[in-house]
Amino acid sequence: ARSCRGPMRRGAAAAAALLCLGAACLLGRGFDPRAWLLPPPRHRLLSAAELARYRGAEGEPGLYLAVLGRVFDVERGRKHYGPGGAYSGLAGRDATRAFATGDFTPMGLVDDVSGLLPGEMLAIQSWLSFYSDNYDPVGKLVGRFYDENGTPTEALRQAEAAIEEALTFKAESEQRKQQFPPCNSEWSSAKGSRFWCSRQSGGVNRDWAGVPRKLYRPGSRGSDCVCVRTTGPPWGQPDSSEHSDRGDLDNPHLEQYDGCHPLAEQCVLRV
Repeated sequence: ARSCRGPMRRGAAAAAALLCLGAACLLGRGFDPRAWLLPPPRHRLLSAAELARYRGAEGEPGLYLAVLGRVFDVERGRKHYGPGGAYSGLAGRDATRAFATGDFTPMGLVDDVSGLLPGEMLAIQSWLSFYSDNYDPVGKLVGRFYDENGTPTEALRQAEAAIEEALTFKAESEQRKQQFPPCNSEWSSAKGSRFWCSRQSGGVNRDWAGVPRKLYRPGSRGSDCVCVRTTGPPWGQPDSSEHSDRGDLDNPHLEQYDGCHPLAEQCVLRV
């Protein structure tokens, strides 16, 4: 006689039900003859109470977790998410906030993402992409992010807007880093601070070294040491035929270091 091996595909509902009903594996395997009546996994709606049954313990139907209301089957990651695993606290619930903060206490294992910083929203977006790429989606969690019809809520729209804003900010930051790469720097009690530029400073490989300058960003009181291109047209004007051939030296947010030659590739500030 055939035996029932593992979860059955809902697409073969009637045949699978008959096989299991007639087999000894019906007992002790947690088989639910009504399971085939459930909506397809990608469209299944779960309540918080239903999701809580999927923590991977013996006798429970599976191992699920949710991120921004999207539920994933993480059975293949049981060593991480199952009972005793390092991330078992994430199972059977939507603990989206913990993916950003790393707070795995009861206070941190929640789905409220209000007040998170752009970088933290990007962490959530990264984890959501990870689960989408590596685990099977099984449905949506009815609650903060989806209503009883599976329709996105205002909370989800706000979270997605915050992620989009964070992605835009990140792209702009990367662009600024290409324009003004960070300086190399070192400090000692005997010699003071030294800033210098090279063609790889700040982790940005380029065909120019530049000179150190203070960069003041709007809304920030302090300054950062950046390397500034000294020849060619200003950033963003590659096709400009009329320019002073000074690169970005005339940018209004820059300031020269006192006591340093305007075109020196390094600057030493004595203590």
